[in-house]
Amino acid sequence: MITYEGRPITPPNGYIAIVVAKFNRTITQNLYEGAIAKLREHNVLDSEIRVAWVPGAFELPQVANRFAGDDECLAVICLGAVIRGETSHDEHINRSISHQFADLSVATGKPIIFGVLTCNTVEQAIARSTLGVNSSYDKVEGSTIGNKGAEAAEAALEMIDLLGDLPQQRDTFERSISRFVDRMKELPNPFEDKNFMDDILSTIVVNEEDEDDDDNDDRFFLPKPKKKRTTKKKNTKKK
Repeated sequence: MITYEGRPITPPNGYIAIVVAKFNRTITQNLYEGAIAKLREHNVLDSEIRVAWVPGAFELPQVANRFAGDDECLAVICLGAVIRGETSHDEHINRSISHQFADLSVATGKPIIFGVLTCNTVEQAIARSTLGVNSSYDKVEGSTIGNKGAEAAEAALEMIDLLGDLPQQRDTFERSISRFVDRMKELPNPFEDKNFMDDILSTIVVNEEDEDDDDNDDRFFLPKPKKKRTTKKKNTKKK
């Protein structure tokens, strides 16, 4: 049996991005400082950290997406504090960004760390953003709580290490071919099977992109078939 488990160690070449919401800044500033302290504790240089401040938690996914699209970015740590108010505004924000973080992480294959506090009260947020050695005590939860920014940074380091050890993910084209080959082995006459042929045709995408584009996706597409030119016959009959 092979077991994989990431360790919070110094990452390889690249940088770690931190996106921080300015809303509730007295809280998010402490989350940010906790994350920076944790990264430095594991010998991550300041030159290997990039920080972006956004207006609020709702803007976190868009900037995280921009960082995640950079090949040099190893992980994105998203920090914010959404505190329940008199309306359900906080629920909509939390639901939206959590789904976007998950989708972005799967789509890019990079760790997108959810370091956003979703608290009922300001006191709960303060308890989860304490700086220094001493942890804060949450009276409601009845437990000792540390800095969630530091925890997010440690999670990012663990995920970078874990993903580096896991088997490499094949691209879409290779996965499709492998799936087709496996199914062909199962079917006596695969090319006479309608479902099998429909599956193949649904994978083929007709695309009008230029062959000289720089996104390296030309091999995933078939050229769009040229339309046959038809000429209308002139009516030569005399009236």
